[in-house]
Amino acid sequence: MDVDRIVALVTAAGIELTDRRRSAKGDGWSLSFANGATVEVGDDGSVRVTGKGAKAVAKLLDLPTAPRGSRSARAISLRDDRS
Repeated sequence: MDVDRIVALVTAAGIELTDRRRSAKGDGWSLSFANGATVEVGDDGSVRVTGKGAKAVAKLLDLPTAPRGSRSARAISLRDDRS
């Protein structure tokens, strides 16, 4: 999934982008949103959503959500091989 598309989808839903920067390793982007979600987007198309608002952002991006009560309920990952 493309970084600009992610930003457009999430901000269109009224969730403000608060920070956008390259990852520490230089292999992708880290996006922070006002609802507490952080989206890590790899240059390889991988997407990982974490943080307080992860479930809402994952829903906007049409990503699967972790089952309730699972240890990874706030970490949702997807690698999009369609690109």
